Amino acid sequence: MFGSTFFWIVLVLVVMAILRSIRIVKQYEKGLVIRLGRYNSTVDSGMVLLVPFIDSLVLVDMREQVMNVQPQKVITKDNVTVVVDAVIYYKVVDPVKAEFEIEDFDYAATTLAQTNLRNLIGDKSLDESLTARDSINSNLREILDESTNPWGVKVTRVELQKIEPPADITDAMSRQMKAERDKRAAILEAEGFKQAAILKAEGDAQAKTLRAGAEAAAVEMVAKAAEKNFTERAAQLRRLEVAEKVLGGESTKFIMPNNGELVSVLNLDSGGQKVVPIRK
Repeated sequence: MFGSTFFWIVLVLVVMAILRSIRIVKQYEKGLVIRLGRYNSTVDSGMVLLVPFIDSLVLVDMREQVMNVQPQKVITKDNVTVVVDAVIYYKVVDPVKAEFEIEDFDYAATTLAQTNLRNLIGDKSLDESLTARDSINSNLREILDESTNPWGVKVTRVELQKIEPPADITDAMSRQMKAERDKRAAILEAEGFKQAAILKAEGDAQAKTLRAGAEAAAVEMVAKAAEKNFTERAAQLRRLEVAEKVLGGESTKFIMPNNGELVSVLNLDSGGQKVVPIRK
């Protein structure tokens, strides 16, 4: 009876030891084998066999983690109190250091981020803080990454969630922005009126230029026609003078019918008249 009981006790202990010695490491984890209180080795994902009652296994998550920095009040360079919070993204790159070099990484990183946020924003005015988010994020990430490097942790990204000024400052900024928008609208409207006036003046000038050109062309055509007509009349008058000299005073008058042919009406001795055409 006693032997049977002892057998079952030993069997149970063996089974427990076997179960205890078999551990599973997940795909995104690393396993740290601790033997008699000291670090022994690092194992990858899969099934791990440990020495019962001697080895223990510490699992370290190697995925990227997100940590919130709680809102805190920070005084800017121009003595404005703002509420600031942030989000830190980090990833363990050395599981041994992450486990043995820092006791509480989340608390240490949060405290470090809050301290450096006060320093970074304290060196800037409110306007600079509101417009320099990217610069603050980059500087804070570099500071945290350098500080956490001995802990085997890589800070991949830092994002400021909000920089919230007091309500009265926010109202003043809203009024200022509205005034700036109204000013820009008035300037744009004035520029529109100016451009319209310039375009209208240019159109009027072009119209006057075209009218002046047309009038000049008309005057030129009239002048050419007058010059041509004057030349023809002068030639006819010249022929008339020549005819008077040739006829020697026999003609009493000259007429020019509608066809433009110059003729002379002569007085005859018999008392009649003779019409003599003068050729062109």
